Amino acid sequence: MVNMEWLTPFAIGILIGGFAVMLWMRRSIRNRRGLAEIMSSAIGFRLAAGPRVVALGGGTGLSTLLKGLKAYTRNITAIVTVTDEGGSSGRLRTEWGVLPPGDVRNCIIALAENDSALNRILSFRFNKGELAGHSLGNLVLLAATELAGDFRLAVEEMNKLLAIRGRVLPVTTEAVTIAGVDAKGNRYRGELDVARHGRELTEVHLEPSDARPLQEVVESIREAEVIVLGPGSLFTSILPNLLVQGVAEAIRRAEAPKIYVANVMTQPGETDGFSVYDHVRWIKEVLGQYPDIVMVNETEAPKEILQRYRETGSEPVILREREEIRLAKAKVQVIRGDFLEITPEGLVRHQTQRVSEAIMKVAREAKDLGR
Repeated sequence: MVNMEWLTPFAIGILIGGFAVMLWMRRSIRNRRGLAEIMSSAIGFRLAAGPRVVALGGGTGLSTLLKGLKAYTRNITAIVTVTDEGGSSGRLRTEWGVLPPGDVRNCIIALAENDSALNRILSFRFNKGELAGHSLGNLVLLAATELAGDFRLAVEEMNKLLAIRGRVLPVTTEAVTIAGVDAKGNRYRGELDVARHGRELTEVHLEPSDARPLQEVVESIREAEVIVLGPGSLFTSILPNLLVQGVAEAIRRAEAPKIYVANVMTQPGETDGFSVYDHVRWIKEVLGQYPDIVMVNETEAPKEILQRYRETGSEPVILREREEIRLAKAKVQVIRGDFLEITPEGLVRHQTQRVSEAIMKVAREAKDLGR
């Protein structure tokens, strides 16, 4: 007969051991959660203590920049142009009489905690029926505007709903259109027309010319520790913000350093043949002063990428030596850096992390100087 006396103590040992393992696992999970919470709190504290950054622009340029800035501070105000008239935004503007939501949507997604997941959902574009061409995010903003009765309130609700790092503001809630005049007196109206003739323009303005900015826009500029213009389309993303009555004046009066992030490539039709200085000259014309700092990419794109861009009429935006001397005489600081990134699709973009690091350095230096 087999001796079974060992079974009881063995079973008790197994139970005690299993219980001990469960306790250890629970404690380990709690410790990991506690560590994660500590790390999250530390990151949150660091971001909350970051500088107050105001970034003005629109299109791909501004949203790309915001993805980098949100890693350094949550005190970000993105001021977005509302003159877009193309694609889904243009259709909603025409059919529903709302402000174009596309650029605002992109900036909200860029500042969200999990921009990749949100991007897939809110950037989903319908390809059938009457909704063909519309993105889900644009339709959500349209619905929020209809419910709130006001585009500003709709954007504010989206800011809260997605718990973004910072806030996104339309520069104005009035319906405005960008317009320009060339040397022969020809007039061009609307983003698409202006973009096609940008290199010929001698003057740009908004219609109506007396559109007012949101009060929050002016306040955020006044309280900013650093103000960033660009990157982005010169005539259709950057200048329209500065043309809203009172915005340029608020920027001039602000004590914060003003930075212009120069584009990497020219845009066919809009800025053909433009150098960095040509971009800065237009900003000075509309803003009423030079920016304090101009950030310039000094890294050349691969030859095959450049060749493909040149076939579309796009060239690298360069800063010539004589133009850099001219900027130096105007007391404009030029910061050169490796700000270039080639996306997996072969597109030339700004390396948002390095651009953001350079901006943060300017903010720290300004703070140290008590500016």
